[in-house]
Order: sequence, then structure tokens, then C-alpha cells
Amino acid sequence: MQRHQLTERLPAVVESLVADIKALPATRRLGNVLLPSRTKAVAILNGLQQLVFPGYFGLQGVTIETLPFRIGELVLELTDLLYDQVRCCLRYREGKSPEEEADPTCVWCDHEAADIVAKFFDLLPAVRQILATDVQAAFDGDPAATTPDETIFCYPGLYTIMVQRLAHELLKLQVPLLPRIMTEHAHSLTGIEIHPGAVLGKSFMIDHGTGVVIGETVVIGDNVKVYQGVTLGALAPAYGQALRGQKRHPTIEDDVVIYAGATILGGDTVIGAGSVIGGNVFITNSVPPKNQVLLEPPKLKYRDRRPKNERAEVVDFQI
Repeated sequence: MQRHQLTERLPAVVESLVADIKALPATRRLGNVLLPSRTKAVAILNGLQQLVFPGYFGLQGVTIETLPFRIGELVLELTDLLYDQVRCCLRYREGKSPEEEADPTCVWCDHEAADIVAKFFDLLPAVRQILATDVQAAFDGDPAATTPDETIFCYPGLYTIMVQRLAHELLKLQVPLLPRIMTEHAHSLTGIEIHPGAVLGKSFMIDHGTGVVIGETVVIGDNVKVYQGVTLGALAPAYGQALRGQKRHPTIEDDVVIYAGATILGGDTVIGAGSVIGGNVFITNSVPPKNQVLLEPPKLKYRDRRPKNERAEVVDFQI
């Protein structure tokens, strides 16, 4: 095909795509109500990270004397971003279908957005305090960490927990969409998925983290440690929307350790305080407090593949 022939085909391509978009209303969102921006949601997270951990991210050289000025700049910037995005989310919530032309002014949405942003800022000191326990738990629980600073800078589990705690507060303030955008951004960066609806206790640690999944109705107590590949999920996801609003995911009580690859399912499943869940186990029933759940060691078979005339040799496996 020649280049000019490709250009001649473009009107037909456009016509075909427009017809397909019109035929599938479930996969379009047209009209005068703007959706929240993923790009601005990430900018909000970056600003909040600087508020939560000042001096670690963003502008360097902040001192105790200049801290009020820097925090003032961040709060002013975040106020505009948050207000704009929360307002978009509230207007989106007011629309009943992708085709409905909701009121683009929505004065009520504007007032509610301002109230939500104000309440969210009021919650930030408490979020910082509980995040400080997460930082300490990450440092205390990992001998590879040289300082708490290292956990703040480097640990994907701590970053994802930070994002979830912030998103959880917005979700409690009944902001739609934005909390999920925030946690899924963290998921895309770290491979750790924590729904903003999950309730996390203090001193929560996710070590390594890749592949961890924590569902919407999970409740986690204090001083819990989770390793990579752990799933805290629903027992019957095939029922889909029929289960909306129900407790579908497990409860993990205080001082529990869950090792790599463990799967714990079901809204009625409770892992009792002080229990240890071994790697790769599959649990759908509750575990009493201070119990240990382990798989039986696998039976390994060894086959000597050396020629018979070499088998008398002693093989040194020492490293």
C-alpha cells in the first residue's frame, strides 16, 4: 500500500470507529461532566508524599525554620488539585448514566468538595502518626534495613501502605473513583494491590511485597507482617456484583505473621491473634489464636545422573 492510499482510507476508519463507539455505550463516557484525571491524581500523591515525609521527597534543603513556608506551599498546591479532582468525582457520582447530561455547574458538588478537602487535611496528622509506626515496623522487621530512612526511600510495601492509608480516608469521606485511582497507581508501581476499603492496623509491614493482594473488606489488626505473594481474598468471586457490600475477605487479628505465597479466603475467616501462617498454605477456615499453620514438607526425590564410573566421587555442595 502506498502512503497516499493509507491517507485515503482514514475517513472510512474514522467512520467505522465512530459507529462502533455509538453502538457500545458501556465503554464510552461522553458529555459535559469531566472525569477525574489520572495524571492529576498522581500529582496529588506526589504532593501528599512530601507532606507525609517532608525532607525525603521533593524540594531538598528544608529546615525547621523554613518548614512552615514549604508546608504552606504544598498545602496551597494540593488544595487546588484536590478540590478540582474531588469536584470532578462528585459530579461524576451525580450522573446516572454515561448518556445523561448532568449539570456541569453542580453548586452542591462545589460546596461538598470544599468540605471534603478541609476534612481530609484535618486527618493528615493522624495518618502521619500511624505511618510512623509502619516505618518503625519495616525497620524493626528487616535486618537488611540499615536505617528507617532506607525503608522510607526504598521499600515498595511502605509506599503502597502510605497510598492506601491516604486513599482510605478519601473513601471514608465518600469520594468515588479517586481513591481507587490512587491505590491502583501504587499497584502498577509496586505489584502490591491493597483496596482502599481495607482497614489496616498500626505497625503494618509488607516485606518484599510483589504479588500481595488485599481485598476491599479485609480487616488487619496491629503489628501484622505479610510477605510476598500473599492473597487475602474472597471465597466466591464468581458471584460478582451480588456480593457487593458484604464482608467477603478475611480478618487478620493482632501480631500475625503470614509467610510468602499463603492464600487466605472468605469473609468469615479469622486468623487469630499471634498466629503464624506458613508459606504456600491455602486457608478457608478460621485459625485459633497463637496457632501455627504449615504445609507438610514435600518428599523430594534425587536421581544420580552421572555415569556409573563417576558415581563414587564425593560431590562437595558447600558454597
